[in-house]
Amino acid sequence: MEIDNDRIKHRQIAFDPVHPNPRQAHTAAEFLAEAPGIVEVHPPTPLLLKVTYDLVYTKLEEIEKALTDLGLHLDAPLGYRLKRALWYYTEDTYRANSCCEHNQLDSTQKVFVTRYENLDHSLRDHRPEHWRRYL
Repeated sequence: MEIDNDRIKHRQIAFDPVHPNPRQAHTAAEFLAEAPGIVEVHPPTPLLLKVTYDLVYTKLEEIEKALTDLGLHLDAPLGYRLKRALWYYTEDTYRANSCCEHNQLDSTQKVFVTRYENLDHSLRDHRPEHWRRYL
């Protein structure tokens, strides 16, 4: 089976230096080593983690949420936040266009689609007749 190169993502996750655990990258690497979708994880420094993952199984937003739930603190200067937002958007778009399994997004979309289908889309004015004359 041939894997699309767009599916495999290589990212760096930086951790906040002001944290009780000075080796956050090593802790994160141990946690992510056996996670589904993670191809490779390597901490070159105690505060930087290089992670390679398959976008069909996981995305950066899920990985970072799991790390923050673990109690690790991500570095948050403006540049990193902008990059993260762009990566989140592009990965969500790729997954939506390639019909990947993403349960939460899929169920949220179904809720809005169902509500839209049940709405009355006619061009009626729902105000009472005596209110319409004043406007």
